[in-house]
Amino acid sequence: MSSAPIVLTKQLKIRSEHVNCFRKLRTSTLLRFLQEMSIAHTEELGMGRDKTLDKGLLWVITRQNLSITRMPEYDETITLRSYPGEMMHLFFPRYYEILSGNEVIITAQALWMLIDEKTRSFVFPEEYGIFIPGDPKHTEEIDRIPLRFPEQVSGLTESSYKTRFSQVDINGHVNNACYFDMIEDLMPPEKCNITASLSIKAEYGNEIRPGEIVTIRSGYEASSLFFEGIGSKPKFRIKLDD
Repeated sequence: MSSAPIVLTKQLKIRSEHVNCFRKLRTSTLLRFLQEMSIAHTEELGMGRDKTLDKGLLWVITRQNLSITRMPEYDETITLRSYPGEMMHLFFPRYYEILSGNEVIITAQALWMLIDEKTRSFVFPEEYGIFIPGDPKHTEEIDRIPLRFPEQVSGLTESSYKTRFSQVDINGHVNNACYFDMIEDLMPPEKCNITASLSIKAEYGNEIRPGEIVTIRSGYEASSLFFEGIGSKPKFRIKLDD
C-alpha cells in the first residue's frame, strides 16, 4: 500500500495563458487543473500509467459538480487540494478545493471510472488490481441525479459543431474541458465574466471522437441555463445556476 498522503496539495499562480479577456480563469482551464491534480494523485497512490494507460485502461469522468464563489484572477496565487472518496464499485469519487489564502473559493466533485481503450467499454477495476484508498465520509455527497434537458425552455438555440484535432486528448476523444469552451463560444461574452457565485453540474455520456459533428442545444428554464451535446447518441449535458 502506498504511503502517499490522502490529500494532495499544490500551489499555482494564474498566468495570462490561463485567463479569458476578463482576466478571470477560464472554466475549461479550471477543469484541466482538476484533471491534472487527479492524475498526479492517482500516480502518488500507486495507480500510475504502468497499471492503467500502459495496459490499455483509460481514466474518464462521468459526472462533475462545481460550486464557484468566485473565479481566480490573473496573477493570483491559489492552492489546489484534492482527495479521493471511497470506491463505489465502478466509480472513483474525487473531491477538490481551491483556496485563495485561507478562503475556499471553489469546491468540486467528480466521478471517475476506467474504460478499455479498444472496446471503449467500462471495466471492473478489481479485475485489474486497481484500488485507490479513500475517505468514506464524503462519498455519498456527490449529486448523482441524472441531468435532463427540459422539454420546455426559453431562448432555445441549436448549433452544429465539428470537433477539432486540437481538442482530442490522450484518450483519443474530445477532452470534457473543451465542452466548456464550446458552450462559452455560444454565450454572450458578458456571461463568461463570472463575477458572482455559480453552480455547475455536468454529466458526460458517450465520448466525442475526432471529426465528429455534434449538435449543441441551449436554453433557459427559470434561472438555470442548460446545454446538451448530441451526436449519434447523447454526449453531454451541462447546467449552470447563478
